[in-house]
Amino acid sequence: MPAQFPDWLRRPWPSGQVFGHTKDTLSSLRLHTVCQSARCPNVGECWAKGTATVMVLGNTCSRNCSFCSVPSGRPEFDDPEEPQHVALAVQQMGLRHAVVTTVVRDDLPDGGAGHIAATIRAIHAHTPGVSVEILVSDFGGDRPAIRTVLDARPEIFCHNIETVERLYPKVRDRRFEYRRALGVLSMAAEESPRAIIKSALMVGHGETPDEVAATLRDLHAAGCEAVCIGQYLRPTPKQAEVVEFVHPDRFRDYETLAREIGFAFAVAGPFVRSSYRSEEILDTDLARRKLGPAAQAAAV
Repeated sequence: MPAQFPDWLRRPWPSGQVFGHTKDTLSSLRLHTVCQSARCPNVGECWAKGTATVMVLGNTCSRNCSFCSVPSGRPEFDDPEEPQHVALAVQQMGLRHAVVTTVVRDDLPDGGAGHIAATIRAIHAHTPGVSVEILVSDFGGDRPAIRTVLDARPEIFCHNIETVERLYPKVRDRRFEYRRALGVLSMAAEESPRAIIKSALMVGHGETPDEVAATLRDLHAAGCEAVCIGQYLRPTPKQAEVVEFVHPDRFRDYETLAREIGFAFAVAGPFVRSSYRSEEILDTDLARRKLGPAAQAAAV
């Protein structure tokens, strides 16, 4: 059982006019967000700034990870208009950097890759100059599905490793594999040298600092260029308990270590998530080198 909930993890209640506009925009277009479904602690801050992470392909995931509050079961969502709705939301919210994620859809032949690619293309078509960060599942390690997503030219391709190798059987659905996750990142780097390859992991599940270091080295060796490290927070009593509340000082050590290993972009902190303040990557030399004018336009 972890220690008492620390002060550094307390967040203000969401409110404000911009928060309301963000909520109304997403609701009117019938869009799901990982902010709501995964009970993200940053929802108040992000929505009050007019940003949100849309979750496509429904609100039911084929898999059931112990840390995640997104409903699990048999997906039935099928809305061919969703890519256009996402694009409209990005346009109406005035975003210059759109972050889109997805539930796992093992029931679909391509894992939903075609729908995801259509969403990326719709965003680019509606708002030329906007950058798109796509956070995807592992597609069962299927290279053609990964290629389908990358052919839509997302500026950032993200697949989260989530935890260290030893804890995969405890933290992740049995259909996820640590080495497969690394393989997805490797394939993405091979298929699209232009895209920034990114991943993220949570700490607080009982991992050791040495295991985090080993995971960072594995990610970097797989071709990952950007990494985020955040604190696992139990979204509801149905999910796994927090083993440890990691002190902010250790997060600073992890961030320093990631940069020493060679990551061009690394952020670590209690509230860091793969999509949290993700637009900051556009201000880096990594983005200017790989994205060129697209990064400069989106950063304005």
